[in-house]
Amino acid sequence: MSLILFAFVVRVRDGLPLSASTDFEHNRELQERKQQLRTISKALARFPDRGTIKGQDLNIYFISSEGVSYMTVCHCSLPVAKAFCFLEDLRWEFTTCFNSTVVALAARPYPFLEFDGTIQKFKQQYNQSGGPALEVTLAEVQGDLRIHPPQVINLEEVELTNGIANGHMEQGPGSGQNVRLEPVTAPGILTLVLNIMCASLNIIRGVHLVEYTFQDDYEGVWNVVAFLLAFVCCVFQCHLYLFHSSLKKPKSFTLLSVIVLCNLYLLGLRNPWQLIFHISVACLSTFLILTRKLQDRTNDCGV
Repeated sequence: MSLILFAFVVRVRDGLPLSASTDFEHNRELQERKQQLRTISKALARFPDRGTIKGQDLNIYFISSEGVSYMTVCHCSLPVAKAFCFLEDLRWEFTTCFNSTVVALAARPYPFLEFDGTIQKFKQQYNQSGGPALEVTLAEVQGDLRIHPPQVINLEEVELTNGIANGHMEQGPGSGQNVRLEPVTAPGILTLVLNIMCASLNIIRGVHLVEYTFQDDYEGVWNVVAFLLAFVCCVFQCHLYLFHSSLKKPKSFTLLSVIVLCNLYLLGLRNPWQLIFHISVACLSTFLILTRKLQDRTNDCGV
């Protein structure tokens, strides 16, 4: 099984593709990673010289040097040090073949097609023997990674930043809402309706309790707080499903946790079936929030 699946060389300042390997595998995740390479390549100027993006089975690694970035898609079983050894080999060979002036003057995509064969050679070298091919050694790279570990990049933040930089959305506090998400599905509509129902039940019970709490005693004030807090969380779950937001996963799990805790606190005021209903709706909403992705934009760099 090949551990290094794809390699890509781009110009940092504008993401112009300079060279790329020919891949013969067409699994779905590889195509997604190649699309993500395009997104990352447009934002390289805002990132450090070394980075990684984690995936389910495939990871992306990149290094940037002298205005050129070397990127690769590798299987997650490949050691990180070997992935960066491969990129260092590419960098060493590319800088030997092409000077910075030639790279800066390049005006069309893939002007260095002759380097594709070199990329293929290094891919075969690593996939067959798993070792460095040129001057760089595995021990040197491992030592450097310990001192300067690669930055782990959140792809959602890259897409959001890239959209702002290319005029796809307005900058500002609400800019995340202008990112296009996949269309709302039928289960999504059902979840929104159920969430609105749960929010309505929570606010009605909370407001109703306020009157009796302040007339009789103040011991039930925390029940009011639990109802109102659950109401707010339901509203925010609807918002997270409808609009793009950075840090979506931690926000989703925080809202789910608060809803579960509030309902458990209200155990004496709700029967078990009501608790199951509210918690189930919150769980379903969280699942749909996390599975609703950004729409893929047209691939404009030929990767």
